[in-house]
Amino acid sequence: MQASLATADPRLVATAYTLLQQGRLGEAEAVCRNALAGAPRDGAAVHLLGLIRKEAGDLAGGERLMRESIALAPDRAEFRANLGNLLRRLGRLQEAETVYREALARDVRHRPSRFGLALTLHDLGRLTEAEAECSTLVRDNPRDAASWTVLGGVLRDQQRLPEAETAYRQALTAEPGYLLAHHNLGALLSQMERAEEALAALDRAAAGGLRGRELAFNRGRALLQLYRLDEAEAAFAEAVALDPSDCEAQLNLARLRYMRGDPAFARDIVAAAAASRDNARLQMLLADVLRRAGDLQSSEALLRDLIARFGPAPEFRSSLASVLHESGRLREAETEALEAAAALPDHPEVIEGLVVILLARGKAEDAMPFVRRQRMRQPNEQRWIAYEATSARLLGLDLYRELYDYDRLVQVYDLEPPPGWSSMEELNRALLRTLTERHRFNVHPLDQSLRYGSQTARSLIAEPDPVIQALLQAFAGPIATYMERVGTDPSHPLKSRNRGKARFVGCWSVQLRREGFHVNHVHPEGWISSAYYVSVPQEVRDDTLRSGWIKFGETRFPVPGATPERVVQPRAGRLVMFPSYMWHGTVPIHGPEPRTTVAFDAVPDDE
Repeated sequence: MQASLATADPRLVATAYTLLQQGRLGEAEAVCRNALAGAPRDGAAVHLLGLIRKEAGDLAGGERLMRESIALAPDRAEFRANLGNLLRRLGRLQEAETVYREALARDVRHRPSRFGLALTLHDLGRLTEAEAECSTLVRDNPRDAASWTVLGGVLRDQQRLPEAETAYRQALTAEPGYLLAHHNLGALLSQMERAEEALAALDRAAAGGLRGRELAFNRGRALLQLYRLDEAEAAFAEAVALDPSDCEAQLNLARLRYMRGDPAFARDIVAAAAASRDNARLQMLLADVLRRAGDLQSSEALLRDLIARFGPAPEFRSSLASVLHESGRLREAETEALEAAAALPDHPEVIEGLVVILLARGKAEDAMPFVRRQRMRQPNEQRWIAYEATSARLLGLDLYRELYDYDRLVQVYDLEPPPGWSSMEELNRALLRTLTERHRFNVHPLDQSLRYGSQTARSLIAEPDPVIQALLQAFAGPIATYMERVGTDPSHPLKSRNRGKARFVGCWSVQLRREGFHVNHVHPEGWISSAYYVSVPQEVRDDTLRSGWIKFGETRFPVPGATPERVVQPRAGRLVMFPSYMWHGTVPIHGPEPRTTVAFDAVPDDE
């Protein structure tokens, strides 16, 4: 009886703990087992052995010992916190949440348990609850850099980016050398396209010794936004080398190489997919990249191999349907798309793939129920408004003219010079010099509407250049005039959101070269979209050829009866504004003289 109540020699336990901290796991385990030999039911020693086994890679053994220690000492909150940490590591998040809450029920002020709970709720996507736990942590200890950093991540995932920035900066005020906060701040600033600040924060993290795939990836993104293309490619390549299965890093590396004109732009994805044939995400990524690059035959072969090896998963069939559609094999495409949609009726991308095929086959009546359901689920999603308008057009419904009221909703403005500029000609000359410096890519983006030209690497909103900022200032008057002319109507997807003010959510420049054009598209992130002409070639004056003219009403892929209904002639200094859901593209230019434009998307200011 006395042996069962004995406690382990505290000197041996302390020695084992020190050895664990030093990473000398074999010695730590030997000392810990020696301590347990005389006191096998000492909860602290059992728990310590569990920590040692966990660090040695025996996660199951570590979990068993931790649970045993909790049974021996049920009121020790730190034992439950450590078990929760292990369960998080194993991806058993619901169990981890339960254990952390049990710990807090025994000690409401146990910070490691609350911190672990905040992380777990974040991982579970329960952001409001995670924010509440983080707020408790930083209220109780405003000098807790780690908790401020987790709060920053929670706010970032809620798209509350300025608040996230404040949280990260609070972390660095509390602990200026906290490397994770430097890194996360840099990643956030890169997301906000404040590239200069982003790179400085990321480089501080690297200088402090932080390493890893995420740091390399985020440095690549910031360097790309600064047009330091060699360095950006090297950073993305480093991220891929550290984790070849990382699809985000692979895609960004391939995109950059493609725009730089590298014929083997997808070589790292090809190598990773060949080395990991059972990694379906990598195989799907490669198939998608090949499709976007126009290699439909290779993309189809890869997707059919995936179906043969893994079975007809709806994601595979939906991707195959897209390839077949672009190959002009509409009947086969519809079969695959219908099967995918039957399996995933609530998946927007799968349903979109089916809708575009049905419209291409002239089956607007079949497409409309799918469109209407998505419109109810995502009423402000611009793509679904565009598909509803196209379906209504083919069905002869009045709704089409309500949505595509060209006379009212497509407006043209010849800009007045902003303060400090004598004329738009003067501003455009300065703009052309500034923008041409940023058009450094040899090939159009892999996944945009542009063909035979280049696009700037980051939003012009974030550019500090005074010439660019002057142009943005010149847009303010026409935007206000456009919104006034559009009016309000609670039943209309454009007019119902017209509440008097708008803000930019994206702004970029495109330079079309010989044979350059935009395929027909809409702007999913916008509400009001635009095209501003900085410089245009002489050939746009020919109102028969209409080279470079913007056209409205024609869909991305050919749809019977959906031809252009409105065209606008470009002219330097001219701004064209229209709803973001309105199909638009351009007629190709043919000569050597480029066409340079700036475009923006705006949304209601209160959204």
